[in-house]
Amino acid sequence: MKVKVRGFEVAKGWEDKNIHIPVRKTAHSAGYDVEAAEDIIIPKFVPGIKPTLIPTGLKAYCQDDECYLLLNRSSGPKKGFLMANGIGLIDSDYYGNSDNDGHFYFSYFNCGDHDIKIKKGDVIGQVVFTKYLLCDNDCASGIRKGGFGSTDL
Repeated sequence: MKVKVRGFEVAKGWEDKNIHIPVRKTAHSAGYDVEAAEDIIIPKFVPGIKPTLIPTGLKAYCQDDECYLLLNRSSGPKKGFLMANGIGLIDSDYYGNSDNDGHFYFSYFNCGDHDIKIKKGDVIGQVVFTKYLLCDNDCASGIRKGGFGSTDL
């Protein structure tokens, strides 16, 4: 049996929603294209508006010394998509957390002049897996207690 190293799974509650596992489109692509799990509208930006969270219906797993990055597509800004947090960084211990099973979302603002309609199955971003390094005197010992935003102490 092959040991799981990194990859995607459908998150709990999304099993019967025809969620597609992300794929790379070319042999040299770094990112896995992620689709929207449902139809959603990203309203045009007005001051004070909150970003729109687009569900993916997915969770991802990776090694303890890895994380994964949620990135905008290169065509995103041209269409008015602007990731609210610039880049999303998700830690390995987010996978399977008790709050939301590790379901990850993309968070976007719409900088265009009209609402953007996203349809289920539209590619909304990409995921890149990466290793990270620790400092010499690192002493982190905390344990994740929940899902989205739970490490914001």
